[in-house]
Amino acid sequence: MALIILNQILIMSLFMLIGYLLFRAGKITEEGSRSMANVLAWVVLPCNILSGFMTEYSAKRLSEMGISLLLGAFTIFFAAFISAILFRGNGIEQFAATFSNAGFIGIPLIRAAIGEEGVFYLTGLLVTFNILQWVRGFHLLREGSWLGRDENPADGGGKKNFAAALLRNPMVIASVVGFLIFVLRLGTRLPSVISGCVDGLMGLNAPLAMIVLGVYLAQSDIPSLFVSKRLYFVSAARLILIPLLTILIMAPLPVDNHIKMTMIIAGSAPVGANVAVYSQLLDTDYVYACRTVTQSTLLSIVIMPLMMYFASVLIPV
Repeated sequence: MALIILNQILIMSLFMLIGYLLFRAGKITEEGSRSMANVLAWVVLPCNILSGFMTEYSAKRLSEMGISLLLGAFTIFFAAFISAILFRGNGIEQFAATFSNAGFIGIPLIRAAIGEEGVFYLTGLLVTFNILQWVRGFHLLREGSWLGRDENPADGGGKKNFAAALLRNPMVIASVVGFLIFVLRLGTRLPSVISGCVDGLMGLNAPLAMIVLGVYLAQSDIPSLFVSKRLYFVSAARLILIPLLTILIMAPLPVDNHIKMTMIIAGSAPVGANVAVYSQLLDTDYVYACRTVTQSTLLSIVIMPLMMYFASVLIPV
């Protein structure tokens, strides 16, 4: 398991290096990377979700989905609880420590280590993840903005439109459509043109995501990433403390080890890129938010395989 994760992380690091070099060479602009991020968010990640549901229906699989949904929700709420204790009063740091890069980085790692069933187990976590990022994330970055103001930048129309905006979230839409495909037993009956298109698009996830992160890295003052004690504290919480506690809690649970490892891999990923996206949208400290993403991503190259080795000893798959 650890070697599989290490190999996949090294591949993804090369993708990130490509993004870094392309930006430095002027072949990708900041606007270009933002466009690629939109393709990821609106097309590639939803296709990964759909792909997870394109499997044969069974009562056992439905039960496994319910278990993974509960474990995924626990993983996120636990991370939020620890982050609130450690980083009280700092919304960016709480956001960064709570929300991992479960989609961009988690999906390709889970697919490599667990297989397609792992992506299926991940869907429940990603739905919860996206909902809480909108609800908790915006609240952290602009104190109570969606609760106490008439206008919310998340939905462009205030509190009344919040639910509608959430339902327009591409990940939520993909999860609903995918679930219907699954329960209606259409997963293995879709035309090959559709399944082939979904498979092709989901294959873009790791390369595009890491190229975008490479562009983030190229825009950072790299020496400053390794002199801030606060950044190390955030990375340690996101990459070591929260995953370690999650592993210890999940290890004895009477749940399929593949489900547990799926949640652990997703919850051990570095800081999610949305902390930078939301910080830019809400006009908070965007530069610092980018630094939490880039430093934790770089450190994860070494730390994640070690954490996965520890997890695989306690939870063999």
